[in-house]
Amino acid sequence: WKPPVPGGRRGTVKQLNVGGKLFALEASSLPISLSLSPSPNTIFVDRDPALLSAILSAIRAPSAAPAFPAGVLLDEAHSYGLHDQLLAALSPPPLVGFSASRASTLSPSSEPFPTALAPRHDGSLCLAHGAGLLTHYSPALEHLTTFRTHLHRITSLRQLPPGLAVAGSSLSPGLHVYDLLKGRHVASVQWSDPTDLRVQKAKVIAIAARPAADAADKNSPILATFECPHRENCILVFDPVTLKPIQEIGRQTGSAAKSSAPGRVVHLQELGLVFAASVSSGAFGYSGYMRLWDIRSGDVVWETSEPGGVGRSSRFGDPFADVDVDVKQQILYKVCSKSGDIGAADLRCLGKDPWVYMSSGPRGSGGGHGSVLHCYKSQVFVSRKDGLEVWSRLEEQSNGTANLAEQTRAKENINNKGINENCFRSCYVDTEEDADRGMIHIMEGGGDRLFVTREEMQGVEVWETSQLAGAISLSLSSLLV
Repeated sequence: WKPPVPGGRRGTVKQLNVGGKLFALEASSLPISLSLSPSPNTIFVDRDPALLSAILSAIRAPSAAPAFPAGVLLDEAHSYGLHDQLLAALSPPPLVGFSASRASTLSPSSEPFPTALAPRHDGSLCLAHGAGLLTHYSPALEHLTTFRTHLHRITSLRQLPPGLAVAGSSLSPGLHVYDLLKGRHVASVQWSDPTDLRVQKAKVIAIAARPAADAADKNSPILATFECPHRENCILVFDPVTLKPIQEIGRQTGSAAKSSAPGRVVHLQELGLVFAASVSSGAFGYSGYMRLWDIRSGDVVWETSEPGGVGRSSRFGDPFADVDVDVKQQILYKVCSKSGDIGAADLRCLGKDPWVYMSSGPRGSGGGHGSVLHCYKSQVFVSRKDGLEVWSRLEEQSNGTANLAEQTRAKENINNKGINENCFRSCYVDTEEDADRGMIHIMEGGGDRLFVTREEMQGVEVWETSQLAGAISLSLSSLLV
């Protein structure tokens, strides 16, 4: 059997004798030392043929359970240049929220209560848990390393290539870099200002870093929100290679809710903007703000605060409980704390009241108190007291299969508001058993997986789309025709 190799030159086959068993592989899929071998005879490779057979079987039939642990096969696949193909075969189908379900649960052996998650585009995961522990999982979700950091509790975490993680704690000052493969501390960065004695012992509240999925992402800067004991705060921009601060954005005193440290930071690199939001809750409900900064000048280009402020005309008294940005679609989403409705605003046409609101289904009567909102793969995942809800745009609007009236109405709404609320549909994807486990505390997407933690619950839930999602059911009569 010859596995397909995208972009490779087909037709050149190499005979391999792997531990006494013959295999025929495309030369373009082999390491250069084997593919360029001038010998016309069979090349002998002193490795286990059972592992290669399992690798080829896994690539040929991805839905079948592999005969060996995934980590063992992935390591062995490097020897034959089949690692990328095997990883693609072992990965779950594309994440579709409407058909997602809990596939497994990751539970560290020690102190398994998660405090922060940092997945990557390949589906791997770095997990902070317990008293400053970091656990690293491979793209096949096999345990790689666990080590204890010098931080007492890690509350913000992001992965950096190659094999690095940047972490911050709400209890300890500084931004810290760790080598996940060697399990050691690499570097620390502090926010300091010799002209302002109040700027010292600043703790990290939020981190924005794009794990490199391609060469262009490797130069993406690291953004981190720092807050001092006297509430002074700002967003620092770091060079991803030298880890030196290159820019300071939005310094403020933090003496009021409208100037508190942002708890969410998103770098909109294509637009040259930085989005930041802060939300707090108390006996009188929620309050917070959203801002957009021009990363080149450091000026605020748009902002709103709730309750009150810009945009209060349509939903005054129903402030947001959480907010996130769909970077690809350039849409800002929020969940209202009282009604639980979802608000959407087009980043390309923000104004005084840019929000379009969408109401949930029958299960959404619990409001939005305590809700967590996360945008991933052009889908909006919202946790509620009664379950996990996903919002997505109807495909019919993009592929032209909707009826003429709906297409006309959608075009009118897009021209007027930038967003057509009729194009969105929602669905609860969890079962009653899932909802009974508790309120979702953290949600992060990575690869084709959604990683979920719940309040006062051990471990991390891994949500994936079933291999049977989208399958066409055939009736008996159709089979007999």
